[in-house]
Amino acid sequence: MAHVLDHIFTTLLLVSLASLAVLSAGHALINKRDPRSALGWILTCLAIPFFGPLFYWGMGVNRIYSRAKRWHREAGPAPVLPQPAADLPPTRLPGELSYLRELRNLSERVVSTRLLPGNHLVPLENGEEAYPAMLAAIDAAHSSVHLSTYIFDGDETGKRFIRALTRAANRGVEVRIIVDSLGEKYSVPTAWELLKGSKVEFKRFLPLRPGGYLNLRNHRKIMVVDGMTGFTGGMNIGSRHMVSGPPPVVKDLHFQVTGPVVADLQRTFLEDWHFAKGKQLTDARYFPEVSEAGTALVRAVSDGPDKDFRKLNWIILGALSCARRTVTIVTPYFIPDRPLISALITAALRGVEITLVLPEVNNLPYVQWASNSYLWELLQQGVRIYAQPAPFVHSKFMVVDRSWSLIGSANLDPRSLRLNFEFNLEVYDLNFAAQLEDRCQATLALSREITLAEVDARPLPVKLRDAAAKLFSPYL
Repeated sequence: MAHVLDHIFTTLLLVSLASLAVLSAGHALINKRDPRSALGWILTCLAIPFFGPLFYWGMGVNRIYSRAKRWHREAGPAPVLPQPAADLPPTRLPGELSYLRELRNLSERVVSTRLLPGNHLVPLENGEEAYPAMLAAIDAAHSSVHLSTYIFDGDETGKRFIRALTRAANRGVEVRIIVDSLGEKYSVPTAWELLKGSKVEFKRFLPLRPGGYLNLRNHRKIMVVDGMTGFTGGMNIGSRHMVSGPPPVVKDLHFQVTGPVVADLQRTFLEDWHFAKGKQLTDARYFPEVSEAGTALVRAVSDGPDKDFRKLNWIILGALSCARRTVTIVTPYFIPDRPLISALITAALRGVEITLVLPEVNNLPYVQWASNSYLWELLQQGVRIYAQPAPFVHSKFMVVDRSWSLIGSANLDPRSLRLNFEFNLEVYDLNFAAQLEDRCQATLALSREITLAEVDARPLPVKLRDAAAKLFSPYL
C-alpha cells in the first residue's frame, strides 16, 4: 500500500512540475516580445524543473505596468481638470521648422497634451541661479505654490525652501508639496519632519512598501506658482547643487517657464497630488488665463510606467530619425536599449553629426561600468563621445539641428524611460536650441573626447566588469 501511495505521490509531483513548466513556457511564448528572450525563458522553464519556472515568475515577468495601473485604480478616478479644446488643428510650425512636422505629428499621436505657442524658457545653471529664482517666486506667490521633487534635502538649502514655503502658507497661500518616498530618505532630517506643525500640505509619492523600493518612483521636478510661472528640469532641492559650496557638489540645469504651457505643468502636479492620496483639485482658479510670453512652441510630455506605451522613447527615436545635420545629447546616465543604439547609428551613417556628452566620473559607478560597455559600438560608427570633468554633471537635454530640444527629468536609461514617472518638455524654438547648443560647446572645450582606441585598450578585468554590469542594464 505504501508503495502505491509513493507511486501516486511521485506521479502527481511529476505531473505538477511538468504542468508548471508548460504553463510558464506558454506564458513566455505569448507575452515575450523579443523572440530571443522568449526562447531563453522557454528553455529555462522546460529544462530546469521547478527552479526554471520559479526564476521566470520571479524575474522574467514584467509587473511594473500592471502594478502602476493597479495603484492608479486604488487612487480612484482621475480628476477632471480644465483642458484646452480638443478639436483644434495641430499647431503650425514656422517655415524654418516645417521639416519637423513629422516629429510634431508623432508627438500629437502619442501625447495627449498640445503643442502650445507663446512660451518663454530661461536656463538656470546650478543652484546659484535656480534657487534664488525659485525662492523669489515663492515669496511673491499670491494664491498657490505647488512643488513636486524627487529629493528634498533637509540641509541648509532645503531649510531655506522650508522657510519660504512656510512663510507663504502663513500668509494664506495654498502650499502643496509632493516628495518621492524613496528620495525623501536621502537626508536627515527629512522635509516632512521640518514641515511638521506648519500649514504646508505634504504628501509622499508611493510610500515605501514591499516590491516598491526602487521602481515606480516619481522622478519629476515641477514647481508652479499661482498657475502662472513654472520651473522644471533635472534639479532636486539640496545644497549639493550649490557648486560654490563644499564638496561633494552636483552641477545641473533647471528652467524657468512662462506662457500657456505652464497649465500643463499644473495639470501634471494636480494629477500626481490625487495619485498621492490627496483630494481632487479641479477648481478653475488653478488655471488662470496665461498670456503669451515668448516665441517657443512647447509640449509637455508626462510619462510613466502606468502609460500604455513609452512616449518619451518614441519621441526620442522620432527626433533622431528627423535629424538632418546635428544631434547633441547631454545625459548623466546612458544605458541605451537596442532600438536607441540602432537609431543613433542609423543617424550617424546618414551623415548626422552626433555628439554624446557624459560625466567623466559618475556618482553611480555601476551605471558608468554598464555605460562603458555600450560606447565602442557607437564610436565604431562615428558617434563622438565626450567626458565632462568633475564635479559630477547631472544636466540632461537633447538638441536636434539647433531647432528642437528636449529638456526635463528623464535620463537615457531604462529607469527613466521604463520604470519612473518623468516630466519633460519638447521645445520647437531656434533661440532656445541655440542657447543649449552654445552651453554644450562651452562644455566640450573643457571636456575630453573618448576614442575607440581608449575603449578597446581597457584591461581585460575592466572589460569583464563592465560587461557584467551590462547584464543588469534593464534594472539599473
